[in-house]
Amino acid sequence: MIDAVNIRKDFSILNTTVYGKPLIYLDNAATAQKPECVIQTIDELYRTCNANIHRGVHFLSEQCTEKYEQSREKVRQFINAEKKSEIIFTSGTTGSINMVAASFGERFVSEGDEIIISEMEHHSNIVPWQLLCERKNAVIKVIPFDDKGVLRIDLLDSLITERTKIIALTHASNVLGTVNPIKEIITKAHLHNIPVLVDGAQAVPHGNVDVCDLDCDFYVFSGHKLYAPTGIGILYGKEKLLEQMPPYQGGGDMISTVTFEKTAYAQLPLKFEAGTLNFIDAIALGVAIDYINKTGRQNILNYENKLLDYATKRLASVEGLKIYGEASEKVAIVSFLLKNIHHLDTGMILDKQGIAVRTGTLCTEPLLTHFSKTGLVRASFAFYNTFDEIDALCEALEKISLMFK
Repeated sequence: MIDAVNIRKDFSILNTTVYGKPLIYLDNAATAQKPECVIQTIDELYRTCNANIHRGVHFLSEQCTEKYEQSREKVRQFINAEKKSEIIFTSGTTGSINMVAASFGERFVSEGDEIIISEMEHHSNIVPWQLLCERKNAVIKVIPFDDKGVLRIDLLDSLITERTKIIALTHASNVLGTVNPIKEIITKAHLHNIPVLVDGAQAVPHGNVDVCDLDCDFYVFSGHKLYAPTGIGILYGKEKLLEQMPPYQGGGDMISTVTFEKTAYAQLPLKFEAGTLNFIDAIALGVAIDYINKTGRQNILNYENKLLDYATKRLASVEGLKIYGEASEKVAIVSFLLKNIHHLDTGMILDKQGIAVRTGTLCTEPLLTHFSKTGLVRASFAFYNTFDEIDALCEALEKISLMFK
């Protein structure tokens, strides 16, 4: 059971006052706030345990290395990966996708090959594949979605050919909220021996993710959407694929031996962790996972589903408001437009009421093109949000509607 009132005590930023009004933070899909235990961990590590990891033999280095590797194990358990060596620390979802696009693409993609993505992808799961296609003279194919925001997976079989090398899809849309049937898609792909990368940035914070059950080949997500610091993320990859892929970057820690004639690379996962990693925030990610586990992932999912249901009904009752994304299974995200009012005007007026939402293209221009729109307003919820905050959002929108009559 979630007690949002008590949980909010762990997030001091929620006590902020904006323009004389209490902050209502509804921009969690962009970045989530951090509990005190995460903030305190970062402070304590810099004060008492800051030393570069892995290569040092002194006390601080060994202590920090142990905490770093403990965090890797926490991530492994969190997504139920088979091996700790399959967990690679990156800068975030974007960094993880770029790593796979570059490294997997270098090894497996050739001229004329095909990569399948979807119409609802974040730019971070479009542009890296476009860059790969430009280098390799390969081709991108797109799975469309319908006007309710449901992916047309019935068309997937017609898109797959013998030249398809990888399918890269979002688990949950950052705009529509749609939760895609990833397991079904992976099963279809594997019938043709096609690997699947899953963008889990919006899925991991809102429910249980089991990469072994999904049988995905790559799964990526960001720490900062999971109540952890910015600048840290995860790439999960099946060992058999990671071992075949060349390193993404060269430098310290990813090597076994170096001579001017040849370099031998380190074993997984260090092969993909070149240079000084963001080890402080990697450790803090483990603390955020501890906090989520203590709160209860199913408790979080159940509560956020209630918030989503309530917000959807309340927003639908606002005159002239249209919701984009009506799939039956969604994460706690609602995107909308109010009458013919520009999305920026809506967002700026809400801000003056202390309500933080996201406006604009939401890094999904192809998705917006589907609806012939240039921008939307997005309210995204976390387990520290309340039903009263949803009421305040809807009341503010009703006032805005009257202003533009």
